[in-house]
Amino acid sequence: GRYDVMLIPRDFAEQAYVLEFKVHDPEEEESLQETVQAALMQIQEKQYDTELLARGIAKERIRYYGFAFRGKKVLIGN
Repeated sequence: GRYDVMLIPRDFAEQAYVLEFKVHDPEEEESLQETVQAALMQIQEKQYDTELLARGIAKERIRYYGFAFRGKKVLIGN
């Protein structure tokens, strides 16, 4: 697997972003918050920031966001 979206800055002094999108599955998670947490855990477990770190972007310059969807409801967590 790979990340859903990665924004790589031209200037490595700027912020980089890793975004993971998940559709809420009520059989797996009770709430959108749990789905957001699952998205953020997936970013960590699969080390989606490896490419950014290899390019020399400092860990503190990388922002991680999980998006959870249920119909038209969306929750974003970082």
